[in-house]
Amino acid sequence: MVALPDRTLMSAEEYLAWESTQEERYEYWDGKVVAIGGATRNHNRICVNFFKLLDDRLNLPYEIYILAVKLRVELGQNYFYPDVVVTCDDRDNDPQLVQFPSLIIELLSPSTEAVDRGAKFAKYRQFSTLQEYILVQVEQPGVEMFRRNQQGQWVLSEYNLGDSLLLESVGVEIAIADLYRQVQFS
Repeated sequence: MVALPDRTLMSAEEYLAWESTQEERYEYWDGKVVAIGGATRNHNRICVNFFKLLDDRLNLPYEIYILAVKLRVELGQNYFYPDVVVTCDDRDNDPQLVQFPSLIIELLSPSTEAVDRGAKFAKYRQFSTLQEYILVQVEQPGVEMFRRNQQGQWVLSEYNLGDSLLLESVGVEIAIADLYRQVQFS
């Protein structure tokens, strides 16, 4: 199949129909189709580790998805592929996408870090169900967690290899070292 060039304009309906036939993944940003680049081995390993650690500890109603499930932000405006997303909302019954996340995890690469910290996080904050947003460094150990407090403000906490990350949104504590199991840093 012929892939569209980066940043091609189309309607949300056109995007959803077209993107479902593609072998590669594409996000949808306010009418623009944006190709998603390939992941490194470290990126993939950390995603798998995060998924496994969550999946081993969570049961229904929690559902965990990695890499290939779309997240709909603003009806018909934005569709993203987070690295890891967790939902426990009964309204999340569409087989193609998540609409009510409680936890979103993005792994940072040099090409995506600015967007993940800025524009994407701004869009994600619109979810009333989102309680925690996690940013994970891929090229060196380090995790940042943004948690929504009772006043609706996002509070940052930072973690290193010797720390544990308490995910209140799902009631799970994870050792940061476990996230980086089998990851090779240069």
